[in-house]
Amino acid sequence: MRTMKGPALFLAQFAGDEAPFNSWDAITRWASGCGYAGVQVPSWDARLFDLDRAAGSKDWCDEFRGQAEENGVEVTELTTHMQGQLVAVHPAYDEAFDGFADPSVRGNSNARQEWAVDQVKKALTASRNIGAGAMGTFSGALAWPFVYPWPQRPAGLVEAAFDELAARWRPILDHADEVGVDLCFEIHPGEDLHDGISFEMFLDRVGSHPRAKMLYDPSHYVLQALDYLDNIDIYADRIGMFHVKDAELNPTGRQGVYGGYQSWVDRAGRFRSPGDGQVDFGAVFSKLTANDFDGWAVVEWECALKHPEDGAREGAAFVRDHIIRVTEHAFDDFASGGSDAAANRRMLGLDR
Repeated sequence: MRTMKGPALFLAQFAGDEAPFNSWDAITRWASGCGYAGVQVPSWDARLFDLDRAAGSKDWCDEFRGQAEENGVEVTELTTHMQGQLVAVHPAYDEAFDGFADPSVRGNSNARQEWAVDQVKKALTASRNIGAGAMGTFSGALAWPFVYPWPQRPAGLVEAAFDELAARWRPILDHADEVGVDLCFEIHPGEDLHDGISFEMFLDRVGSHPRAKMLYDPSHYVLQALDYLDNIDIYADRIGMFHVKDAELNPTGRQGVYGGYQSWVDRAGRFRSPGDGQVDFGAVFSKLTANDFDGWAVVEWECALKHPEDGAREGAAFVRDHIIRVTEHAFDDFASGGSDAAANRRMLGLDR
């Protein structure tokens, strides 16, 4: 077993146009002041990160990482959630997701997809340059409009969607292997990879690619009524990143998992700050530690109620209190009488 690293903070929900959230120097100083040891970087946010320069220059990445370290935090990973989403977009979501793309490719789904693939590959190269061994992303979705089987899905529809999804991601996964970076798909409703079964369907189609990993976030499993602890045991070898995000599901006689089109505050299922929801993080940290996860515990703050700065400050302390410093010896070693092969045979009655 190895001790997990942390606490770290995903900066996507905090980057903004006002200080201290509008520059790399200021936001890393702020994160350090909140008690974080690391920060996870949204590669699409130009206020904090220049993806083209990072992909093209290790020297630039050294300076970027060095400034963060001077301010008291490490760069844990990059993420490409926005770009990964655009690798596969069903036409029903074309307009809704167009805003994630560069203006030059909006309104052109083919050009947008090519741009997205290039972005994810650049971010993988940048991850290598910055010294990160994993990168988070979304899978995108072609089958999501058909997640509920009504009207009845025609035979082969889902299979064709996953065949195409795998064909789009396989070259990206191969590039990930070339640069030595794991590509960690956040298992998330709205993505075709939204639970264990759908991840396995994808994994089968990419030949169990060694770089295809999971970004484990128990909040998304709570909102699906999925066993988030059993999930760790099943996929321990594929969990490459960890988001500490809480959630609660409180169904009523009026609404359940689907939420009745209500706002986040009024949904039966909603995200909460770490410790305010229903995730048993004591068990989560124990399971991950027992399964030898030694990556970063990264707070992804999303809460329908609490102020983000309060959530960030409290989240750092929450993670620090939950990280398990692994033991170097068994708790009952004090009672050990020592042993050798001959003694073991005598205890078993084998030398009578």
